[in-house]
Amino acid sequence: MEKELIIVGDRVLIKPDDGHDKTDSGLYLPQGVKEKERVQAGTIIKIGPGYPVPDPAVLDIEPWQAAKVDGKYFPLQCKEGDYCIFLRSAAIEVEFEGKKFLVVPHSAILVICRNKF
Repeated sequence: MEKELIIVGDRVLIKPDDGHDKTDSGLYLPQGVKEKERVQAGTIIKIGPGYPVPDPAVLDIEPWQAAKVDGKYFPLQCKEGDYCIFLRSAAIEVEFEGKKFLVVPHSAILVICRNKF
């Protein structure tokens, strides 16, 4: 049986870029220094549907009535395959099928780098 990760809401799944062991000047960074950095970069693997947009009819219902959810979302700015820089403090590390990923809220992404076709 094949498993799939489904990202919810305004979150993105990022494969972190671990290839920066050395600075531009040639200094090697110890593992402890890399873990304390405030920002990190990586490739966006999957994105959630976006920010939920409330249905005006839901806002007018009484608290005892069941809310109708029709699945409307405001899409995210990032896309799968984008390279991004994000706030490391907002990331949650997950492991799926032996690979490590980070789940990051869209609001924690600082910069997106996208290839133009």
